[in-house]
This record gives sequence, structure tokens and C-alpha cells, in this order.
Amino acid sequence: MMRFMLKSKIHRACVTESNLEYEGSITIDNALMKVADLLPYEMVHVYNISNGERFSTYVIPGGNGEIGLNGAAARKGQEGDFIIIASYTLMEETEVKGYRPKLIFVDEKNSIVRIKD
Repeated sequence: MMRFMLKSKIHRACVTESNLEYEGSITIDNALMKVADLLPYEMVHVYNISNGERFSTYVIPGGNGEIGLNGAAARKGQEGDFIIIASYTLMEETEVKGYRPKLIFVDEKNSIVRIKD
């Protein structure tokens, strides 16, 4: 049996921009992407702590501290909102025992304050 498991999570990222005119996606600080093991165009789920919105989209690399909601996602949040960005992986039942996702905690400037493996 296969199971969908949390792969990584960026917790309480602060939205730095919202761009309705862009074609779509979420822009994430490139350094955060690397730590969270996210690749360009990888699907993520976004949970807006500030307003309760939830959606899925794909990742594009951004600059230092950047977390941007683009295209339709810009309707789901605004600058200053706090969000959770989660990625998932499909695992065999035998891989699940002892598995731990990577949890990245950031401050209001999207700087890493703690990593939990």
C-alpha cells in the first residue's frame, strides 16, 4: 500500500507580495526552497493562517525573503498574511516506519529560525 506523507513544511511564512497579473504559482525564497527540498514547478499546498484559505499551486524560485502569491493564488491571500507551505510525497508502507518530515520554522521576515527533521 502507498501512503501520501508530509515531505516538508515551511511554517508561518509571511506573504511579501500578491501579484494578480502573474500567470500563477507561489514564489518562494530560493534558500528556503533548498532547505525544504522543493524544486521549481513542484506542487505545494498552501494554508493561509490569516484567513483560512487553502489551495494548491506550483513553486517558482524567488529572492531573499520573498513569498509571493501569483495569479489566481493572489485572491487567496494578501501581503502580511501568514501561511503554511506543505509538500507531500508518496511512500511505500515499508518506508513510513520511523519517517520524519522536514519542518522549517521562519520569522516574520521569512528567515529560518529552526529546522526540525
